[in-house]
Amino acid sequence: MILYPAIDLKDGQCVRLLHGDMEKATVFNTSPADQAQRFVKDGFSWLHVVDLNGAIEGKSVNTAAVETILESISIPVQLGGGIRTLEGVEAWIEAGVSRVILGTVAVHDPDLVRKAARLWPEQIAVAVDVRDGKVAVDGWTGLSDLSAIDLSRRFEDAGVAALIITDISRDGALTGVNVEGVGELADAVSIPVIASGGVASVADIERLKAREGVEIAGAILGRSLYAGTIRPAEALIAAAA
Repeated sequence: MILYPAIDLKDGQCVRLLHGDMEKATVFNTSPADQAQRFVKDGFSWLHVVDLNGAIEGKSVNTAAVETILESISIPVQLGGGIRTLEGVEAWIEAGVSRVILGTVAVHDPDLVRKAARLWPEQIAVAVDVRDGKVAVDGWTGLSDLSAIDLSRRFEDAGVAALIITDISRDGALTGVNVEGVGELADAVSIPVIASGGVASVADIERLKAREGVEIAGAILGRSLYAGTIRPAEALIAAAA
């Protein structure tokens, strides 16, 4: 299992939100590049970056902050938030992003996601952000009529590298990961699934790994790392077990 430490960018700073609420943002580092370098020193092999302002505005906003991250580290970066055109995908891949995450556009324009996956094989992931059983859009400010499985099945055989499923009700709350919900999706599709939202302890990583059924490909670690409820070395050992 691959662990992805998260850097969420709001107004150029590293923050964590509670339940996706931009008004409930806690700043953990004013230097995204410094935070990225810390995660590399901790031993992580990937980095997960989200442009929170971009997700709401529908276009890349924290561009300069992302570029400083890309310049400061050599491990691969996956980036989401406000990327809704093929031109946007291309620009970030050319800038050095290893995997682009598409969320809102996956709901509104699935053909664009399929085309992107054809153009950049294994470099496109789909964000499946769930609130009250439905997929959320526009930086989690709106709800679609789709379930997580309905949305995910649109991209079977499309060449999508991963599905990143986030339980919004648990995001930033340190309440534990929704193993059942993540597992249900993993068992329903052939695309690798990455768990996000609520991963609070090494025990959560162990629970994801221990479940029967299709293996969970990865987990995103956010507030747990910043708050110290997960120690990187212990988490990496658990993920590799």
